[in-house]
Amino acid sequence: MNWLWYILSGLCAGVAAGMGMGGGTLLIPVLTLALGLPQHAAQGVNVLAFLPAAVAALVIHAKAGRLHLRACLPIIFAGALGALAASFLAGRIDAPWLRRMFGGFLILLACLRAFGKRLKK
Repeated sequence: MNWLWYILSGLCAGVAAGMGMGGGTLLIPVLTLALGLPQHAAQGVNVLAFLPAAVAALVIHAKAGRLHLRACLPIIFAGALGALAASFLAGRIDAPWLRRMFGGFLILLACLRAFGKRLKK
């Protein structure tokens, strides 16, 4: 029955990733809270699961003409540097702190989403 949870969480994370929302915001809590994976392992699984989902979404978005290469290149470069630095940092942070940081990040995203339009006014 555990495999069913893995499949369902992967499917939901893939849907979120395909919509450009980041599947890890869903996948990491499911892996840690529902399936009992340690935080570091869940983040590693998320990165690996992200690759094929990102490639599939990239092909669809490229075919639809929604990619603007000039805007993408600086983001790709900065994102790769940020991911490299954060990966090293995450490996050095104790799991309880990493969980708190990820939880805080999710709370921040929720607040921005809930109140973001009000802040712009």
